[in-house]
Amino acid sequence: MKNKEKLLSLDKISIVYNEDVAESYKVACHTQDILKTRGINSVTNSSKNFAQDVSAVITIGGDGTILRAARFYATKNIPILGINLGRLGFLAQVNTNEIEQAVDKLIQGKYCIENRMMLSSLDDKVLALNDIVIKGDTFSRTAKLFLSINDKVVCDYLADGIIISTPTGSTAYTLSAGGPVISPDLEAMVIVPICPHTLTSRPLVIPAYETVKITSCKTCNKLKLSSDGQDTIDINAEEFITIKKSETTAKLIILEKEDNEFYSILRKKLQWGVAPER
Repeated sequence: MKNKEKLLSLDKISIVYNEDVAESYKVACHTQDILKTRGINSVTNSSKNFAQDVSAVITIGGDGTILRAARFYATKNIPILGINLGRLGFLAQVNTNEIEQAVDKLIQGKYCIENRMMLSSLDDKVLALNDIVIKGDTFSRTAKLFLSINDKVVCDYLADGIIISTPTGSTAYTLSAGGPVISPDLEAMVIVPICPHTLTSRPLVIPAYETVKITSCKTCNKLKLSSDGQDTIDINAEEFITIKKSETTAKLIILEKEDNEFYSILRKKLQWGVAPER
């Protein structure tokens, strides 16, 4: 498919562990031992201190660890493989009992690399693989948010906030807020209001080449913008916040294994379309 490739160097792998996740460092050391027995050079570092001169990355933690690594390594075109220690691990490819098999598949070329669309904002100072979320500066109050697309006014929201998501992020916060699930093979943006105070507010799916602008009113002093739910910035509420498709893509390593395509993962991890047991 057009967004997939198969080009991976194993010259030096960075093993990124999340120090806030129990057992993360222990699993990182175990992974490094496995790589060493295969003759692969690697370094171990925390998710707060990324290594620069590497050819690939293995993250240890949950999806949050992958998202943080993706924002750092996307501009360097370095692919990422996730080992899951979190609850859901929708983006992660490997469980802790599969690490040896996963390393062998990398060596054997049994994988592909998916280029995942990202969002950018604030003159490309902000990158997001999942979503960019805008809320008012007071979490106990709703915010009035004005949405424009391609400089054309679309609607006003009185809501707790607004989510602009990629297809990758459509299975995360966007889904919880009532948005649609979108295949990561598509290039689109999803706009979802958070708890809107009107029954007519519905999610929008728009082409990825369009430009989204959001602003607020004078009664709201500041807006809070967060990237992938991790990095938060305060912004003047009367300034336009522009969000668009980034020229940078995140590179995720997808292993060859049974039931590892998007719809199978959707069914397995989110119990999508699974009838309740009697």
